[in-house]
This record gives sequence, C-alpha cells and structure tokens, in this order.
Amino acid sequence: MKTKTVKVGGITLGAGKGLALIAGPCVIESREGCLAIAERLARLARSQKIPFVFKASYDKANRSSVRSFRGPGIDRGLEILAEVKARFQVPVLTDVHSVEEAGRAAKVVDIIQIPAFLSRQTDLLVAAGKTGAVVNIKKAQFMAPWDIRNVIEKVESTGNRRILLTERGVSFGYNNLVADMRSLLIMRETGYPVVFDATHSVQKPGGAGDRSGGDGRWAPALARAAVATGCDGVFLETHTNPAEAMSDKDNTVPLAALAGLWRTLRAIHETVRRG
Repeated sequence: MKTKTVKVGGITLGAGKGLALIAGPCVIESREGCLAIAERLARLARSQKIPFVFKASYDKANRSSVRSFRGPGIDRGLEILAEVKARFQVPVLTDVHSVEEAGRAAKVVDIIQIPAFLSRQTDLLVAAGKTGAVVNIKKAQFMAPWDIRNVIEKVESTGNRRILLTERGVSFGYNNLVADMRSLLIMRETGYPVVFDATHSVQKPGGAGDRSGGDGRWAPALARAAVATGCDGVFLETHTNPAEAMSDKDNTVPLAALAGLWRTLRAIHETVRRG
C-alpha cells in the first residue's frame, strides 16, 4: 500500500520516498556530547544523502530505577536541541510525557514523540495533535498492531494528520520483546508512514535488575529485516561509546558502525522499491 507523505524540515517520509534515518543518543548526557554525536550524524547524512532526523530525550521519565540518570530536564534539554537544530540544520525529535510538555516541546522540535508506555493516554495524544507538529506514535509493547487505529483517531480528532507510526517490539514473556514484522505491514494499512525502532526492539525491559538490558548485536539484523519487509524509516539509538552510555547502553548501535549499516539498509530499500 502506498503511504501518505509526511514532510518535516527538508525531508519527506512515506509514499516510497528515500528511507529515512531517525538517530541519536537515548538521552542528552551533556551539551558537548549531544552536539558531537549530532555533528557526526549530520555529516553522515549529508555525505550519503540520507533523509535524517536527530533524536534525543531531555528526560527519560520511565527509567527502571529512581536512581537512574534521566537527563538534563526540559528547560536545558530544549535549549540543547534548539542548538542542534540551528547549528546542523536538521529536523529534531524528542519525546514528551505530559500535556504541558507537548506545547513547550513543539515550540522547539519538529517531531513530538509519544512514548510507547503512554500511547493510550488520550489527553497527551490530543495535546500533541493540537500543536500542529509531526507526531510520532510509538506503538505500546502491550498493543496489537491493529489497535493503533484507535490511537491515530485521537490525534486526527484535532485535525492533525502529520502522523508517523513506530514499531518497537511487543512484550514476549518477562523482560523480553519480540519484533513481529507483520506489524509493519498491518500499521501501514492505516496509510501513514511506518518506522521500525531497531534498538528498542532488542531491549530487555527491566532485564538488568535496576535498569533495562538488551542485546544490541541483533539490532542491525532486525533493521535489515524491517527494511526488507517494507518500512519508511529506521529509528536507531547510537553513541560514540555504547558501553558508557547512560541509558540503553546494551542495545545502542556504535556510531562508528552506522555508515556501513546504512549502506546495506539503503541497498535493501532500493531493491524492495524496485520490486
């Protein structure tokens, strides 16, 4: 099925356009670190002509433990994301957790992301829709792919049809997720562009006791499978040194590996598009 197009910044997602990359660190750890990763990603996007969106969270509100690092908070975080957007001329995505945050974030970022755990929160979805920004809905780990239609209707009720849908795996027993590639096809039947979140799909929620674990070595394989199945974009968390990342270090893709992976993903995408 041919999807609608959603334009954000200077790129277009959907309707057979080029495969988009949404990538960045899980959380803003520091201004310097965030800018360094954004610079390398922006350079990669320019050199390979990748439709690119930078992503990072200013607050990880659903960490496993109260002791876990959450980020710089909304005030400082939005300042840093605004600097990324202005300095590197790329669209920016961040997640929001409350009605009040949606309005504030939309003044800075191009895409408001609804976290998977909050994807049934009606007030949050409506508030995000009302901002007029692109809304990326992460399908909940507990949600069937056909249930996403009810979520879409909540955003559409505001008149906003600038919607992206992201698959990030479904709960499979305790502390585990499984990626069902049929979800990409089922969600695409809504007409909206579909993104595959490769790094969260290999996460093990709460699997490391007081934090989530994961197995990042499988993320590239799942990304290849998703592109072969048919998706409009790939979402990847990346870091210069995943072992030292302050969130989701076990499933983060090393930044140094991204260029080679993207060449493979683009080749698969072109083959699928021609077929």
